[in-house]
Amino acid sequence: MNRDSLLAQTGWLALALLLALALTVIVALPAGAPPLETIYVLFKGGVSSWSKIGRVLAGWVPLTLCSVGLLIPFTARLWNIGVEGQVIMGAIFATAALRPFENGGGTGVIILALAASMAGGALWALLAGLLRVFGRVHEIFSGLGLNFVALGVTLWLIFGPWKRPGVASMSGTKPLDLSLWLPRLGNLSVSWVGLGLACAAIVLVYFLLYRTKWGLKMRAVGENPKAATLFALGPRRRLLQAFMLCGGLAGLAGATQVLGVYHRLLPNISSGYGYTALLVGMMASFRLPLVPFICLFFAILNVGSIQLPLQLGLDSSLSGVIQGIMVLSLFIVQGLRLWLKQRKEND
Repeated sequence: MNRDSLLAQTGWLALALLLALALTVIVALPAGAPPLETIYVLFKGGVSSWSKIGRVLAGWVPLTLCSVGLLIPFTARLWNIGVEGQVIMGAIFATAALRPFENGGGTGVIILALAASMAGGALWALLAGLLRVFGRVHEIFSGLGLNFVALGVTLWLIFGPWKRPGVASMSGTKPLDLSLWLPRLGNLSVSWVGLGLACAAIVLVYFLLYRTKWGLKMRAVGENPKAATLFALGPRRRLLQAFMLCGGLAGLAGATQVLGVYHRLLPNISSGYGYTALLVGMMASFRLPLVPFICLFFAILNVGSIQLPLQLGLDSSLSGVIQGIMVLSLFIVQGLRLWLKQRKEND
């Protein structure tokens, strides 16, 4: 990338940030929120202490796993909206693998749970892929439907077969034995195992998409499925592989929630990371180098949102509104950039 191109991209990004700030002001003022102070409180609430940084990193891990996984099906021009359900199924499979070891286990049991979570997420994603490839059901509709099914299965397990002894409540299943928790990074609330898995996923997806023939063929399938069929690239097989790989990483995110954060299966075990990952991908324009940093940005907002009701008397959901504004601003600027480029070419 030459210097002029870098300066141009920096300028467009600055314009997007200014637009996001302006839209934040428009949204915040009717709610009685001082815009600049609201943004300051959000960021300070996420990085003002080591304990908060630990919570930010604990949120960064599953969000990054989901976000980098989404890059795989998007390479084939597929929208895997079912990531949320795949996170949930990964958590369910991980919990199922741990149930025979309620009184404790070792490293081997934790590895078994991680492998089971990847299998659960991959199988749930495969179901959406089969509906897409053989049933001609668009992946958006199948993914959304399977998300609700996964949530229903979770509730059934928590209030049914896996309910806590003598009680069934939204508090989830019986807490895991301490020996089944992922080891933490010092005194922080994040596991070094989870951080390692997220970093490994980034490297793995980069290598897979940009350094292998498989990634090249996957891009070819996404660009022209009919041509891919003529050249015997096996588009159906590759689409299913893309779904399964993405689902496997999403399932792993579910396992980190069970083993490293909540230490039980909860109704809201996914924490909405599957849907947030879609925003991350769109904001990054599905470019891998930007994904980890945008995930960190969103994780800071999520942790900092807890301070909004405490310091400003605002609802913590305002953080989600600001995230949406960021993505919307980027889309507006990208659309303006494309319109100006087309107009210049026509002239």
